[in-house]
Amino acid sequence: MNPWMLLMTLAALWAPSFLFIKIGLNDIPPITLACARLGLAALLLYPILRAKGGGLPRDREIWRKMAIMGFFASALPFAMISLGETVVDSGIAAIFNGATPIATAALAHFLIAEERLTPKRLIGVLVGFAGIVTIFLPGLLQGGQGGSILGMIALAVAAGSYGISIVYARRNLRGLPPLVGPTMQLGLGALILLPAALGIEHSRIQVPGLPALGALLFLAIFGTALAYIVYYRLIETSSATFLSLVTYFLPPVGVFLGVAVLDEHASWSAAAGCGLVLIGVLIVNDVLGGMRRLRARRVYASAQEE
Repeated sequence: MNPWMLLMTLAALWAPSFLFIKIGLNDIPPITLACARLGLAALLLYPILRAKGGGLPRDREIWRKMAIMGFFASALPFAMISLGETVVDSGIAAIFNGATPIATAALAHFLIAEERLTPKRLIGVLVGFAGIVTIFLPGLLQGGQGGSILGMIALAVAAGSYGISIVYARRNLRGLPPLVGPTMQLGLGALILLPAALGIEHSRIQVPGLPALGALLFLAIFGTALAYIVYYRLIETSSATFLSLVTYFLPPVGVFLGVAVLDEHASWSAAAGCGLVLIGVLIVNDVLGGMRRLRARRVYASAQEE
């Protein structure tokens, strides 16, 4: 499949997730929703892994490392996003998730020697951070807006957790077959959340209605299991700069779906914050420079063929 088609597919799978989390929360407690989503996705990926002739490794060190990934890349961010969306609009959650590259760049500066912040990337991080502050601003000025500040803090923790997981994976988890990593990560993430879901939310767990059940199935099948397959396919066939373009689709599409489907209100602070976050990510990833270099390589390759 054409890389652009894969990229659009990935954006289409991920962007509606914030909307479906909001719908699922109507009947399913937040930690339980995150746990069920991870568990179902892992159960879907494992047969695919086996069908491709793969299997789970027996090396204890790999399991230890994947447990860390399961916590920072799945359990913590999924739970924080679900908790955040109990008091914050789904569009705001999409904007915070779009800020993940900002958190990743800031963390990588301290933890990965070859990925120090250049002056240009530092400007991008600061612009993205200004976007997050802009989203927080109305709640701070109005005394917290009934818990929305705590919800946004949870979403910020999720973005930071994704950043930690990306940096950790770069340093410790290279060379695994594509489906092995996500299958272990999602399954271990579900196991990490299971005690909290049963211990904290057991009295609230009930048989969900059809809308919430449908939302959970979408999140597990499309927003998690299938999205990971497409994501790792893109890793194999495209550059990191090209893959980073998916980041730009999530906030605007997430905000649009929240307004169109859930009648959420797109405030000036959300719109301004979204714009600043996208500009910050654009600068951090040097997407324009990367696209120019990619175009130059293609022109050179065409000239060589002639």
